[in-house]
Amino acid sequence: MPPKKRGSGAAQMKEVKSAVKSASPDKKESPELSVKKHREKDADFVSLCKSLHVTDTVCDQAWVLWKSVQDSVEAGADSQKKLWSACLFVTVTDLDVACFTLTQVQKEVDLNVNQFLALVRKLDVNLDTISTRVDSVLTRLKKKFDVTLALYQRFEKICAKIFASGSAAKEKETMRSCWTMFLLAKGRALQMEDDLVISFQLLLCVLEFFIKRCPADLLQPLYQSAINRGQSPPTRTSRRNQSKAKPRPPEPEVDMQLLETLCKENDCNAEEVKNVYQTSFSAFLESMDLSRSLDFPQANDLNQQYEEHYLKSRDFDGRLFLDGDETLLDHKLEMSQVERTPKKNVREEEPVLIAPQTPVRAAMSSIQQLRVDLTSSGDQPSANLVTYFKNCTVDPTEEVLKRVETLGQVFGQRFGQAVGPRCVALGKQRFTLGVRLYYRVMESMLKSEEKRLSVQNFSKLLNDSTFHTSLLACALEVVMATYGGSSFKTGGYNQGSSGDPAEDLCFPWILDVFNLAAFDFYKVIESFIKAEPTLSKEIVKHLESCEHLIMENIAWRMGSPLFELLKQTQEAPAEQVETPAAFTQPLQHNHTAADLYLSPMRPGHRVLPPESAATPGPQPVAQAPSQPTGQTPRPPRSNSLNLFYKKLYRLAYMRLKMLCSYLLPSHPDLEHIMWTLFQHTLQHEYELMRDRHLDQLMMSAMYAICKVKNVDLRFKTIVTSYKNMPNTNQETFKHVLITEGHYDSIIVFYNQVFIQKLKTIILQYASPRPPTLSPIPQIPCSPYKFPSSPLRVPGSNNVYISPMKNPRLSPGIMTPRSRMLVSIGESFGLSSRFQKINQMVNSSNLNVKRSLDLDSTPKPLKRLRFDVDGQDEADGSKTSRDSTLIQRLAEMSSARSRIQEQNMKEDAESRKE
Repeated sequence: MPPKKRGSGAAQMKEVKSAVKSASPDKKESPELSVKKHREKDADFVSLCKSLHVTDTVCDQAWVLWKSVQDSVEAGADSQKKLWSACLFVTVTDLDVACFTLTQVQKEVDLNVNQFLALVRKLDVNLDTISTRVDSVLTRLKKKFDVTLALYQRFEKICAKIFASGSAAKEKETMRSCWTMFLLAKGRALQMEDDLVISFQLLLCVLEFFIKRCPADLLQPLYQSAINRGQSPPTRTSRRNQSKAKPRPPEPEVDMQLLETLCKENDCNAEEVKNVYQTSFSAFLESMDLSRSLDFPQANDLNQQYEEHYLKSRDFDGRLFLDGDETLLDHKLEMSQVERTPKKNVREEEPVLIAPQTPVRAAMSSIQQLRVDLTSSGDQPSANLVTYFKNCTVDPTEEVLKRVETLGQVFGQRFGQAVGPRCVALGKQRFTLGVRLYYRVMESMLKSEEKRLSVQNFSKLLNDSTFHTSLLACALEVVMATYGGSSFKTGGYNQGSSGDPAEDLCFPWILDVFNLAAFDFYKVIESFIKAEPTLSKEIVKHLESCEHLIMENIAWRMGSPLFELLKQTQEAPAEQVETPAAFTQPLQHNHTAADLYLSPMRPGHRVLPPESAATPGPQPVAQAPSQPTGQTPRPPRSNSLNLFYKKLYRLAYMRLKMLCSYLLPSHPDLEHIMWTLFQHTLQHEYELMRDRHLDQLMMSAMYAICKVKNVDLRFKTIVTSYKNMPNTNQETFKHVLITEGHYDSIIVFYNQVFIQKLKTIILQYASPRPPTLSPIPQIPCSPYKFPSSPLRVPGSNNVYISPMKNPRLSPGIMTPRSRMLVSIGESFGLSSRFQKINQMVNSSNLNVKRSLDLDSTPKPLKRLRFDVDGQDEADGSKTSRDSTLIQRLAEMSSARSRIQEQNMKEDAESRKE
């Protein structure tokens, strides 16, 4: 049942690969293209190669690549020349030779960055047309471009507030020098040029450097007054008196008054920006010999040095943002996203326009909110937490503090390795925020456990090093995601990758820093979210995505404790990680970190008899029941493993169902069969998951069932649809483990591994008596609730209330943005706006009355209590007649339901008698 070879694409790609391997970038050859050697090629292709200064080797390999894909790529509006340029880009990336930059090749074919990157990906007509190296470079370029675009848009906005009108030429010249210097500083001072927050902080440092050198008439009043005039302004000394001039005193490192003004205007933390200035930016100024100069840097010198950096990096020329160059900006799309300032002095009848959340503004707001939430938390354990520590049989205080100190040093060093050696102090600042969140969540968890179990001695849990490391890692992941956005490193799947080895800060970076097993980290996620209600919806989703990545791949890596637990389960045949009968039961989200970290060694766990088929779950029982005489004691069931498999099955089925909906809408019966094979593989052949990805088994199961059921479905079709699914990565089907140390495409994995292991089982599905189908898991809603989400006011379709997380937040940054917002306790403004809300409420009454006329029983309504003067209304005002009517109907409906339940119970008891 191996997949049939279709066409000659695979064979041609093997020729390309072998040619690429044989070509050495260090091999000496003439840098000039020899036209005579390429007479058999298209003349226009050779002309393009010559204009881009490629070598003969690059020309040859790009032409082979083009011949292998030309019959498969749908040209459409793409001319041959554009496709040739994409082939040349792929070739120079694979060969790692410096021929041309991204901007240079864009200029040749008149495409902007997004268009060109999309065109390169379009070449991936076969599974292995684009290597993982090229895919990694494309991803890096896209992220760097998005970050630079967001920074430039913000830069324009800031400059409009800094410079005075009436000096357009001087302002433009200053802006050009400032932006060029920033691009140069970002490239030299930061190892991670795509870090939005640190890059923005560096931009503020550059702006501070230029503002304090500007003449007063070039600045707006705010920045004129912000400059510290304690030092004499820069003056020009005439050549006649130059020899008599006194040497200038050394300039102070940073004008804190000016920097604080810049930070305040841009919602940025001044201490963090000062740290960037005193480490990274000061070192950059020293390298440019500008640290003691009070003059503007020479524009020509900046341009020359940035030109060298740009040609070395071989990507896009960031200076072209200043000219609105079409290779960078699609004016119909990107420029429409530039921040707009809400109108001031808006007339009463005009709607208030809220500025869109641009990437920089969103990042700064999230960081500011995180800092506000942690204001009341300390860097040391609170008094309540110390009490919990002292109540333990073995006081963990000393070990907790020592562990935090040790991990802090490790974190700072690794942060510096990733971002830049001068950024260690920045890493320590973020670690401090993580420690505050760690202590805060730990205290909240212990309070919940005390209430649940009525105990105060948590000695075993609080002396568990893995628990503390996991909890601290989760707190730091929240901090890092807040600063860096909710992103992941190649989908968490980069084992054996031949792509860019540069380290970044995305998950699962923190696991590597702390040498923490993903399976242990997963145990704390759900309890962490429940214990910290201030987490934003984006961060909750990020942590849920971390949980999915762990289940899909990271927990299955070599050395994971998951395999030891599965081995123990296999040695007790009567034990199953998850009984099939439990698939259809709801997933109960009442597991706590204590249950999972102390399982299966936790004393007091119930011991199931061999014939029991009870659904596994956490059992906070004090004593285990006595074992019947003559029965062999069985090992306790692992709560952590069972919950992991429950969630794994549900995640696996959801992904399979999504892919089937894309590919097999006319064969709905196959989904259940595919799920049965998929589930069987995860339960009985889990070794196939070692160092592999959940989706690799899913796609293989899908292909296998289609083969035995004679449904024509190619692997190419499967992976094409798979790429359109959320949270996927091309490495998943291009870079699959075959044998130890050897990786290949998913087709090779299917033929050499999957089918060899499961051929007997797969063939059974073609027989007249196929295996019994596995039950379909019940798919629950996300267990992670968002208590701060807006709630609809009962009796109204368009009035919402949203509890404020912090009084410092203004209604302007709350949701929903498409509705009028009222913040109770804050000044709302004109009384006419309250009148409009009353009109909205009154207009909804008609809909309520219509629903009553239909004689339908209203559902019980949840009453929102604000407890203002004994009232139950959302705004604390007098209850309207309609609201009272709705409440009474709800009470009547609730009472009727209770009476019906009571009657049913009485009838059942009477039948028993």
